[in-house]
Amino acid sequence: MATEPDLSSSPFIKHLASSDKPTRDLALSSLRTYLTHQPSIAPLDLLKLWKGLFYCLWMQDKPALQQRLARDLAALLAILQPGVVAPFLRAFWTTMAREWRNIEALRMDKYLFLVRQYVREGFSWAGKGGWGDAERVDGLVGVLGEGPLDAGDVKVPDGLRYHVLDVYVDELEKVGGREWEGKRDVLERLLVPVQMFEKEGRSKSVRKAAREVLEDERLAKWRGEAEVEDRASEDDEWGGIED
Repeated sequence: MATEPDLSSSPFIKHLASSDKPTRDLALSSLRTYLTHQPSIAPLDLLKLWKGLFYCLWMQDKPALQQRLARDLAALLAILQPGVVAPFLRAFWTTMAREWRNIEALRMDKYLFLVRQYVREGFSWAGKGGWGDAERVDGLVGVLGEGPLDAGDVKVPDGLRYHVLDVYVDELEKVGGREWEGKRDVLERLLVPVQMFEKEGRSKSVRKAAREVLEDERLAKWRGEAEVEDRASEDDEWGGIED
C-alpha cells in the first residue's frame, strides 16, 4: 500500500522562510514541482508547508514583489491534484487564523492581498469548466463554511472574517461577471457560508458585515431583482391616466 510522502523532511520547507530571496525563490520552484505530482498530502504536512509559505511572504519586502509572490502562492491552487485542493485550502485558512493576530501593521497589507487572492482562486477553481462540477462548488462552500466563515470557531479572528466578507462579492464579480445572471443556482450555493454566518455569527458587527454582503446591489442584479424593481418603479412613476 502506497504511503503519503513526508513533506516535513523536504528541505524546501525550511528554505521557504529563508532571509535570502534566491533561496526562497528556488524553494518555491521546487515546491511547485513537488505539488504537481502529489495525489494526496497529509493534513499535518500541509500545515507545516503553510507555515513555511506564510513566512516566505513575511520575509518578502517591496510592495511589487510582495504582490507578485502573493499571486504565485495563490496560483499553487491551479497545479494541485484534485484530492489535494480542499485540504490545501483548509491548511491555508487554518494558518491565516492562527497567525493573523501576530501580523504586524507594516506587514498586514501583503497578507490582506494574499487572502483576497485566495478567495478569488478558490472561486476560480470551483468554476473551472463552467461551474458544472457540483463537487468542486460544494467542496469550496464547505472549506469556507468550516474556515473563515465558521461562526462557531472562536479561533478565527474577526479581522480575518471582515476581510473575507469585504472582498467576497468583488471576487465573485471578477471570476464570474455577468455569467452569474445565468448561474443563479450556483451563486446561491456560494452565498450559503455568508448566509449562515449572518444568522449564527457571535459578533453583532460581523453579522452586520455579512448582511451587507447579502444586500450588495450586484447580487440583486445577478438575481434579476434589480430589473424587477426598476420596472415596478417605472410603473409607480407612470401611475396610469386618471379619469
